[in-house]
Amino acid sequence: MAGIHFSFDNFKQLMALNIGIYERLDENRAESFTLLYCDFSEISIEIVDASLLEILRTSDSIVNHEGDYFFVLPYTDKYGAEIVKKMFDEFFDKFLKSFLLSYPVDGENAEELFGAMQDSVTFFHKNELHCLDRFAKVY
Repeated sequence: MAGIHFSFDNFKQLMALNIGIYERLDENRAESFTLLYCDFSEISIEIVDASLLEILRTSDSIVNHEGDYFFVLPYTDKYGAEIVKKMFDEFFDKFLKSFLLSYPVDGENAEELFGAMQDSVTFFHKNELHCLDRFAKVY
């Protein structure tokens, strides 16, 4: 198994696609998908690639900017995303810097989710995620 990798330049469109699918299909407006951020900056790309093959489902999406990896996990709430995060921790045998947000609980659109991710990762991990500047909603 493995997730599908998308270009970082297409990240905003990928989020818009997932939001559109859930607006069309999810009448309950429950946690439709979760966005998981992981900092893999201290891990070699070969080991990261091996982890993606082992841990992710074919329905999961991957976007990265250098060592900052973002996973769109469909039909996955925060509890399920935390399980995925723990699987990465175990695979690498270390506690990774990470954060997760769910749509629509933590943001009603891509810009809100990107802004919330930047704010949260900056606050909790002192990593400013400037790579998201062009996508996040500016307040």
